[in-house]
Amino acid sequence: PLLVLVVRANCSPPSRFGFSASRQVGKAVARSRAKRLMRENVRSYQNRIDKGWDCLFVARHGAAEASFDQIDEAVCQVLVRAQLMRDCK
Repeated sequence: PLLVLVVRANCSPPSRFGFSASRQVGKAVARSRAKRLMRENVRSYQNRIDKGWDCLFVARHGAAEASFDQIDEAVCQVLVRAQLMRDCK
């Protein structure tokens, strides 16, 4: 998997998002690129994600070389799997 999602209820109306990439992803430029791609994809789904959750997206090995569309698919899959979003369409 390109990324992992860690979710916890936050007891407040807005959902909050965090993005992380360890050194296993690559050097600083690669880690920043992976986080930037995740951030942009989550921004596109933000209105469809259920409210009241803290979500931490963790980039895995290979996320730095992945394309925008691959990261988009991975973000959508983990959100649907966590039942925070209905579907990817």
